[in-house]
Amino acid sequence: MCGATEGGLSLDGVNVAKEAVIQGQVLRGGDGGGEPVPNAYVRLLDRSGEFTAEVPTSATGHFRFFAGDGEWTLRTLAPKAQPVDTRVVAAVGSVAEVQVLVTS
Repeated sequence: MCGATEGGLSLDGVNVAKEAVIQGQVLRGGDGGGEPVPNAYVRLLDRSGEFTAEVPTSATGHFRFFAGDGEWTLRTLAPKAQPVDTRVVAAVGSVAEVQVLVTS
């Protein structure tokens, strides 16, 4: 395993021991990955489906949320793609890495 940060986002300045981090990358394509999707929006929905937060993806398709412990849904809205819902579990002291694949 190399020393690069998974997901491509630096955790410098983030006290992972005190945070529940959900981060990842939105990609367009098929098996095993694809092209990064900039200017997509990723919404954080709580267990009941209520909107909690939204962030745009970076030029490299990356996003990050600081969330509470528990089950969450990421709703990804990307240009020229159907919305994608992804379930994730966040826990203080860990980083939940997510890769979201969208298709046209």
